[in-house]
Amino acid sequence: MMAVLRSGGRVFIMLLISRMLENSLLSAEVKEGEILPPTIQKLMKGYNKYLRPFFDNGPVTVGMSLDVASIDTISEINMDYTATIFLRQRWTDERLVFEGNKSLSLDGRLVELLWVPDTFIVDSKKSFLHDITVENRLIRIFPNGTVLYALRITTTVACNMDLTKYPMDKQTCTLQLESWGYNTNDVMFYWTRGNESVSGLDTLRLAQYTVEDHYTSASEAIYETGHYPKLIFHFELKRSILYFILETYVPSSLLVVLSWVSFWISQSSVPARVCIGVTTVLTMTTLMMGARTSLPNANCFIKAIDVYLGICFSFIFGALIEYAVAHFCTLNHPNANIVMMGGFDEEMNGMVTTIAAENNRAKRRKEKAAAVSAPMAELELVPSSPTGSEPKPEAPEEPSNRCLTVLVLLRKFLRKAANCCHVENPHLIDNYSRMTFPLSFVFINLLYWTYYLYL
Repeated sequence: MMAVLRSGGRVFIMLLISRMLENSLLSAEVKEGEILPPTIQKLMKGYNKYLRPFFDNGPVTVGMSLDVASIDTISEINMDYTATIFLRQRWTDERLVFEGNKSLSLDGRLVELLWVPDTFIVDSKKSFLHDITVENRLIRIFPNGTVLYALRITTTVACNMDLTKYPMDKQTCTLQLESWGYNTNDVMFYWTRGNESVSGLDTLRLAQYTVEDHYTSASEAIYETGHYPKLIFHFELKRSILYFILETYVPSSLLVVLSWVSFWISQSSVPARVCIGVTTVLTMTTLMMGARTSLPNANCFIKAIDVYLGICFSFIFGALIEYAVAHFCTLNHPNANIVMMGGFDEEMNGMVTTIAAENNRAKRRKEKAAAVSAPMAELELVPSSPTGSEPKPEAPEEPSNRCLTVLVLLRKFLRKAANCCHVENPHLIDNYSRMTFPLSFVFINLLYWTYYLYL
């Protein structure tokens, strides 16, 4: 009994919905018929916008074309771009055929009475249709039943970017159009004029990019629910490097050259050389932090600009270390005014002499004590060794002797280390650096620019 009531309830609801749809369609026809010309009234009579054209005679073909009005922003952080486009769609609806040789341009609001394709932008993050002063939609019907439907859309679309060669990189972004609900058995998409279906890029001017190439393609999107038509517009963007040369590459190179100035300053001018080294290191660190503010914080990208800044930082830090080494060798030179190792040797010798004197005094006290206790030891019996032939255990080594040995070995080691670091003329270190650092920097720059520009 309950099953019969449930089935009867479903039938009643379906009949009620169908009757409401019929009444709404009739009321819409009557309402619009009061303001539509007779030709449109005749076209809309019996027209059902919920059924696609050629419902029983194969898929309807929809032609697409684009006009790119502007590309507003291209974000490396969010990996997307924002563009304003004019999307035009054409299809044929056999129910809209009328007599005559002129097309009918209708108000965009009348599109609510027609069937239109359910086209959507695949990788769109957010989109909107312009509505100032009215909704920017165009509808035009031709005598053979062809319908032209145009929209003005601003959309933000995701674009996967490879930033390993940033800022000498090229990015290929796409704009993909698909049908949301109609599969390939119902709707087919095609570009109306091939690669020429997209216009507006030749006159486009971007802040950091130039459009090098663009082309179109058609494919199918495969999902669990079926195969759907897809059109893809590809465009290749090349980044302009001049801004980054003036903003990052030239300042970092000048900082490297500035660090080399210390090679021509006397080694005795410690404050001057240390000041140059520390200042250039800190300035380079600030420049590296500023270059990363406009980029995504992703560990997967080791960008070309990061490599160059790392090279410059290594050369600047190397110049600071060079002065530390040269200054150390100067202090250990035999002709130096202050010899640190010599002072250390004197201190070590004093420690060794003190320990040896203390050791000698301890030995004399021990000998005196042994001479006093010798007569008493002869009167005592030794029960454990009747013959008196068992050897006595050796006395343990004095701690002062072990300490003396360690200090002597430490002094020998430090003298050998000083001899290894000994330079005949410490001023030659600066002379060699004046040639080695610039030549190495030029050579690494040649490798860097050749790899990132031509490979």
